[in-house]
Parts: sequence; C-alpha cells; structure tokens
Amino acid sequence: MAEREDRDLSLLRNFGIIAHIDAGKTTVTERILYYAHKEHRMGDVDEGTTAMDFMPEERARGITIKAAVTNILWKGCEINLIDTPGHVDFTAEVERSLRVLDGAVVVFCGFGGVEAQSETVWRQADKYGIPRICFVNKLDRVGADFDDVVKQIREQLGAKVAVTQIPIGKGQTFEGVIDLIRRKELRFDEESLGEKVIESDVAPGRRDSVEEARAELVETLAGEDDALGEKYVADLPISEEDIRSALRRQTVAGRVFPVLCGAAFRRIGIQPLMDAVVDYLPCPRESKKTVGIHPKTKKPVECLHYPDRPLTALAFKILADRHGDLTLLRLYSGKLVQGDRVYNSTRDRRERVGNMWRLHADSRSPVETALPGDIVAVGGFKFTVTGDTICDEDKPVLLETVKFPDTVISMAIEPKTNADKEKLALALQKMAKEDPTFAYRFDPETGQTIVSGMGELHLEIIKHRMTREYFVEASIGKPKVSYRETIAGRAQAEGRFIQQTGGRGQYAICVLAVEPMENDEPGHIAFENKIVGGAIPKEYIASVERGARMAAESGVASGYPTIHVKVTLLDGKAHEVDSSPLAFEMAGSIAFKEACAKAGITLLEPIMSLELVTPDEYLGGILRDLNARRAEIGEVGSRGSLRLVRAKVPLSEMFGYATVSRSLSSGRASYSLQPCAYAPIPKQRYEEILGKF
Repeated sequence: MAEREDRDLSLLRNFGIIAHIDAGKTTVTERILYYAHKEHRMGDVDEGTTAMDFMPEERARGITIKAAVTNILWKGCEINLIDTPGHVDFTAEVERSLRVLDGAVVVFCGFGGVEAQSETVWRQADKYGIPRICFVNKLDRVGADFDDVVKQIREQLGAKVAVTQIPIGKGQTFEGVIDLIRRKELRFDEESLGEKVIESDVAPGRRDSVEEARAELVETLAGEDDALGEKYVADLPISEEDIRSALRRQTVAGRVFPVLCGAAFRRIGIQPLMDAVVDYLPCPRESKKTVGIHPKTKKPVECLHYPDRPLTALAFKILADRHGDLTLLRLYSGKLVQGDRVYNSTRDRRERVGNMWRLHADSRSPVETALPGDIVAVGGFKFTVTGDTICDEDKPVLLETVKFPDTVISMAIEPKTNADKEKLALALQKMAKEDPTFAYRFDPETGQTIVSGMGELHLEIIKHRMTREYFVEASIGKPKVSYRETIAGRAQAEGRFIQQTGGRGQYAICVLAVEPMENDEPGHIAFENKIVGGAIPKEYIASVERGARMAAESGVASGYPTIHVKVTLLDGKAHEVDSSPLAFEMAGSIAFKEACAKAGITLLEPIMSLELVTPDEYLGGILRDLNARRAEIGEVGSRGSLRLVRAKVPLSEMFGYATVSRSLSSGRASYSLQPCAYAPIPKQRYEEILGKF
C-alpha cells in the first residue's frame, strides 16, 4: 500500500465481486490472485484450497460465508478487492462491502443467467450507486448461452449493457473470447495455466458477426455519450480510444454496464476482465460523492479524497481475533497514522489507533499510514461497531450507516456445564459484534438463550463455529420462525407508575397513542412527541420513548417483537420530587402495552421469495407440494431447457425443503430463498402460537 501523500489516486481501484451462489465468484478471485502474482498456486473451491475462502466452514462446504479483502497490483494500478458471499443468508456481507466500494464486477452463470440472488445484489449496488462490469462466467458448461444471459440482464435487471466481448465457441467447444473494441481473438495458453494470452486476428468466418456486434456496441455508447455521439452522427472515424473513453465515462456515470465473458475454471477471460476493471471502473475521486452531516448542526459535509482534509472513515466490518478485534475501515478523507487518537462520532467516543494492517484474506502485513481510498484493518478500537463513523473530533462528521435486514429464524441454545456458560456468553458476544444479522437474547421464562439469524444455513454455521472456534459444548434446539407482532388499529392508553414507600417515591404518568405505520426507524417503531406546555419535562421524554421501545422488543401478546407502530406521546404528569427517568421509562412501557392491546394484536410471519429451477417432468409434483405449503405461485416460466418457478411462501413451511425438493426431482431441482415481507398468519395458526404463551 502506498504511503506517500502525493500518490496518484487515479491508480487506485476499490471493487468487489458479487453474484448468485455458485456463479463462480471465488474461482474468478483465485485466478485474479494467481495472475497478479499474489498467490503462487491457484486455489480450488472443490479441493478446499482457496485463499479467500479461508474459514474451515467455507472450505468444508465450498461456499463463501464472509467477505474477504485482499490488495493486489495490476498494470501499475493498486487494487483493493473484496470477494463476497452469494448465499442469501449472508447478504449482509454484500451490503456492507458495497457501502464502501467504488465499483463491482457482477458474475453471472452462463447457464443459470440472472438468478434470484443476482437480482438482489444488483439492487443493492443500485442503492449505493455502484458502477458495475458484468462477467458472464461458465461458458464452457453444456447449455451455456451468452446471448440469452445478456438478454436477461437487459430485461430482468433493466440494465443498458455494452457488450465488449463475444465468445469463441459454445459449451464444450468454448475456447476463447473476441475483443470487439480491438477486433482481436484472445486465447489462453493451457501450458502456462492461462497466464499467457495469445492474440490473433479475427477468423474470416467470424468477421461479419464481429463487425455487427461492434457496430451495436458503438451505437449503444453513441446514444449515451455526447462526444462519441457527435462523431457517430457526423459519420467520422471512431477509434479504439474513442470507444474506451466513452465506455469509461458512461460506466463511471452508471448509465452503461460493460459485458465481458469467460470461464474462470478453465482460466479463460480473467486478464481482460482485470484490464476492464482498470480501464472502466472509477478511482475514489471519480466515484459518487461522499456526503455526511455534522452530528449537531445536521448540515451536510462533503468528504473529499485528499490527505490534507479532516479525517473521515467508515467502519464497515469487525473481525473477531484472539489477539483483539480488528476494525475494517474505508478512508474517505484525511489520513490515519498508527498511534492517532480519533473520534467515533456515532458513539460519541474517543478511540486510539493501534496497529494497522493491509489484509490478504486471513493474513496481514503492517502499515503505518492510511490515505484516502485505502481499506485497512485497525486494532485497538474498543467501542466501534459496524456502520460507525471515525473522524477528527474538531471537525466531526456523521456518514450514513449500514442498514441490515431483520432476523427471520431462531433457535434455543443451552450450555451443558457451568464452565461452558461463560464461554458461550463470550462466543455470542463476539459473533454478534462481528455479524450484525446475528442476535441473541435471554428468555427469563424458559431460562434459555435464543439466537436468531437469516436462515437455516446461517444458524447451522453459527452452531458449528461455537464448537470449532470457541470450544463451547451446548445443547441446541431446532430452528424456529421469528414471528413479529403488529397492531390492527389505533388506540391510546395511560401509563401510571406511582410508588410511595416512605422517603422519595416514584411518580410518572404518560398518555400514548399507537397506530399502524410501516417504517424503518430503530426496531420499526416510530416515536413522536406532541407534549405542549411542559406537562412532562423535556429530560423525561427520552425515557418514555425508551420504555415504549423496550416494551416493543419483548412484545405484547406473544413474546415476539412488535413492529411497524407509530407511537405518539400526547400528555402526562410529573412530580417535582418523585419523578425520575426510571419512573417514566416504566410508565412508557405500561402505556405502550395497554394501547397495543386495545388496538388489537396481529401476528406476522416472514414470507420468503422462492426461485426454483427443475426439469419439466418434475414440475407438476413440485407445484402440488408448494400449494400444500401455502405458496403463492407468481410465475412459471422457462430457463433454457428447464422450468422456472417463482413464488412467495411462508418460511415456517420451508424447513427441510432441501430434502423434499431432492426427493421430488431425483436431485435435479435447485432453489433459493430470500426474505421479502411479513404477512398476517392464518387465524388457526395464530391461536396455536398464542396458546404457547
């Protein structure tokens, strides 16, 4: 990592690799590491020898679980690369990575095309305004169809694509790619493991199709780029440099997405992909503006990528380490030096910068200074968590944090011995700090600890990590759905907390109104203060809100959290001597529960979006089974020679579905699930659940 303050920031790229599970992200990354001479041996997912999937669970299962960071050089350009998971249970890893990246490579399977998680990661990138390059992988597979995948990207994602390469051959005959801009065929020498790229002129039999595809590329760019458009309309010669410059401008602007192709497993197309990253993805100063707010005045503060500006950085990931947690930071302005004292504006806490490292998966190398655009791991932070802003205390700024989805599944866990109790508490604390989509709580009624996550696989991996990494012996229950409560209508109630036992007592009265309202406030509870005339002193308003939120967390009727409620503080009374924050917290809790009970409680269940692909002969049985699971079938279409089913189905009906789908299709169906909404549960099921409380 460069430590000179005058370094050329135009020679820095921060990008991530994102995709649906099994599209080949990690294999693409391993090839990049080899060709960049970061690794001396190509890792293999099937053999469990990858550098970026370094966790035992990742290597055993052949999937990426945690986003992994590395730093490489490519043609004089410094590159920070993050390889992200593709499984929906770990989508938070993609979310927080995209929050700090300047660009992304979206990998699509040449056979599967635009799959469920492909759409999810694409929308996540849309949210953060991330420029993207599309890489159609696995074109060596039987049934792979480059043109069809490009069509799906256009139609399903609504993306304006610029096809810069086309494949030579198809399926088992796939042997290389054609660079449309340079009109060159590229093949990758097998003896050098694909490192040597062999260029040749376009074969006569392919020239017409190449010229047609190139003309379409130029026309696409001319329609978006004024400079190229003027030449195109005037029928002036358009050079290779004209095309590249226009493609870079429009890619950085997020209006056009270059499409390249290859087969990472067979080592085809990786070097041109990395050339495209350097040529078309933005450097930090070209990426979207980073604007925060002043914590007190709330005025906007723009963070410019210059080392002489005030420090601004975002903590986007915590790594648990036996020698002390590491905090991953992306610097936006200023510089960070080992030993600096910095300010966490999110927590209003001071931190000290201990050692700093540049990461390569699970290995690290020390660095003394970090500059704008850098991604570094910092030791020594005590209070910082994911999403916090690190800055100069004299020039405070608050960046937009990272928002994560609610957990949808939970299970009970109990330590087997008293010795394990302490180890379990420590393990849960560390994993929750590391993973914002993992939560735990103690249930006083059953004496059990309840852990919650994003899916069955998520909890299964948590369970294995407890044994393998933290050596905790525990009894673990079966996964259960994490339901939610909400209210059916509007109501108000008075909360009174008055105690007099001699000496100073407790006195608080508040009147709260509740009404249904979908919102993204903390805990999905919106709070509004309408107190006038000082009926409740200002210093107690926050206590009332805290009491209402605590009541919502524990639920009103079923013990599940209450969500999507607007709480309005209307009136109340205080006592000059006996009132206290605790009294108003208790009064707020009482008023909230009584008001919600009056409004009527509805129980909500998580609904999953299902995408399933199956051979046609098994479609009937699969649809009958889904209907029995209360699925709402949205679409039955085709994906190549297979049938595609999209549906909405309650999570509670999908436990163990992997075994069922294999049985119904002789192991030939594949599916993915992701949370999409909460919906009221059937009355009979509601009564069954309430009967347990």
